[in-house]
Amino acid sequence: MKELILIIVGSALVNNIILSQFQGLCPFLGVSKKVDTSIGMGGAVIFVITLACIATNLVYAFVLVPLHLEYLQTIAFILVIAALVQFVEMFLKKNVPSLYQALGVFLPLITTNCAVLGAALTNVQKGYSFIFSVANGVGTAVGFTIAIVLLASIRESIEDNDIPLNFQGSPIVLVTSGLMAIAFLGFSGLI
Repeated sequence: MKELILIIVGSALVNNIILSQFQGLCPFLGVSKKVDTSIGMGGAVIFVITLACIATNLVYAFVLVPLHLEYLQTIAFILVIAALVQFVEMFLKKNVPSLYQALGVFLPLITTNCAVLGAALTNVQKGYSFIFSVANGVGTAVGFTIAIVLLASIRESIEDNDIPLNFQGSPIVLVTSGLMAIAFLGFSGLI
């Protein structure tokens, strides 16, 4: 149990997929304008990364390894992730159309979100068992959600501030992201 907690906390805070590993920056910067939208994106990413870690672990253990096709892991994982994202997109379109509209073009970006693929490949590289793979996936997704919601809340807070012309728009978002990454370095001594 202790190892599972360490993996989850380590994936969420210490080795945050966005702020430490710099994966998944496209939706991080694009969807983080409003807290509501970023929470929805975080929920979708939690769902996709958790399912992707489950599915890719099973595909790797029961298909690729027995057939000695480990070298196809990246291609196989991309196909699994693409199928899962299509499932999430259809689900949101039918059941939560407001969130589907709010996420817009960024929902299909989960397919190409390297954070999802990065979590799946990390599980293989570290040799995690099924349970540890799921724990790493949950931790990674929670870390993604924490980072995107924090950035969205900061962006909403500074929206009406008097920001110098050269820093308005993307520059202030990148500076804020950099400061968040430095702040998350404080978690490095945690584990």
